[in-house]
Amino acid sequence: MATDHPARAVEPEDAAPAGATAVAHPNIALIKYWGKRDEGLMIPAVDSLSITLDVFPTTTTVRLGPAGREDRVSLGGRPAEAGVAKRVAAFLDLLRERAGRPESAVVDTRNTVPTAAGLASSASGFAALALAGAAAYGLELGPAALSRLARRGSVSAARSVFGGWAICRAGRGPGADLDSFAEPVAVPDFDPALVIVLLDADAKSVSSRVAMRRTTETSPLYRAWADSSRTDLAEMRTALHRGDLDLVGEIAERNALGMHATMLAARPAVRYFSPATVTVLDHVVRLRAQGIAAYATMDAGPNVKVLCHREDGPRVAAELRGAAPGCPVIIARRGPGAHLRTGQ
Repeated sequence: MATDHPARAVEPEDAAPAGATAVAHPNIALIKYWGKRDEGLMIPAVDSLSITLDVFPTTTTVRLGPAGREDRVSLGGRPAEAGVAKRVAAFLDLLRERAGRPESAVVDTRNTVPTAAGLASSASGFAALALAGAAAYGLELGPAALSRLARRGSVSAARSVFGGWAICRAGRGPGADLDSFAEPVAVPDFDPALVIVLLDADAKSVSSRVAMRRTTETSPLYRAWADSSRTDLAEMRTALHRGDLDLVGEIAERNALGMHATMLAARPAVRYFSPATVTVLDHVVRLRAQGIAAYATMDAGPNVKVLCHREDGPRVAAELRGAAPGCPVIIARRGPGAHLRTGQ
């Protein structure tokens, strides 16, 4: 059984000399998983499907230290907040238990995506931590096992293990912990753009974990959305296979807006929309009226992502910059899976 290793922050120069470094990218779910059946094991309530992006990578280095020392965690070159350090230490305990090794760890994570702003920083963060940590502790894991491990840190991280399109299974019955992992979805001839409108880079006032729990426990709309999400997933896979962006976009938009509707119906309501969010969503509708295939999706936050044809990306981005003056607008594409960085 793993020992209890409390975490504390560390400055990078304190780090031990040996370890592993991994890079992972965030993914954006077009079919959401909102809600968990088991918070302890991080098992999602429904299946989800996403695209891993080519922007906002997270780079994480894990170096091993002497057994019995506190784990030390830095984020962006600065001491990690206590809550983040505790969550990382719990994940490291899981690695130690599986590897049968007692060493402490020094973790240095560098995000290029705003943290806790609804831009999947936990997905890239825990995918990178899972891969770097497994390598540092000498665990040899196949893709499914690595995805299953990453899920224990963040459900969305299970999908960031893979590049491009991926589906994460919720798992069923008593074997759900083993059955819940992501796997790639082959979509060879469909490579759209995803235009990200960064309306607010600050951390959310209500964390995703708190919002999920409140929604699943109190929203009268949640069960209906979860049931419809299963239908959305089946239809989404067909649309992806056909390369039908309009159908993909329609399904993604209704799935995301339905998820936010369940949050608005929670007691008390969880509202991530801002006035700027509504302005951007209205502009997406106007783009479609002008004949541009553009469809919105949103995670737990005010920021909007707009799916469109690759060749329309620059025009859509320009239009949305006009809708959100002063806000960064980034054109993303399909990106790579998590990978170790060599030459350390």
